[in-house]
Amino acid sequence: MLVIGREIGEVINIGDDIKLKVLAVDGGTVRFGISAPRDVEIHRAEIYKRLAERLEKEAAS
Repeated sequence: MLVIGREIGEVINIGDDIKLKVLAVDGGTVRFGISAPRDVEIHRAEIYKRLAERLEKEAAS
């Protein structure tokens, strides 16, 4: 895992097409803005896990 310190307004680039911008920091909460091509799916980890579990169940049926 890469750990990068950023301040509000600073951006992290992931490849050529994905940008992650720090929008706000409030206590223990960080808000990000994500710019990515429309064909790139972006999900919070808990949502991604639910989607993967659903796909596994559908494939098993």
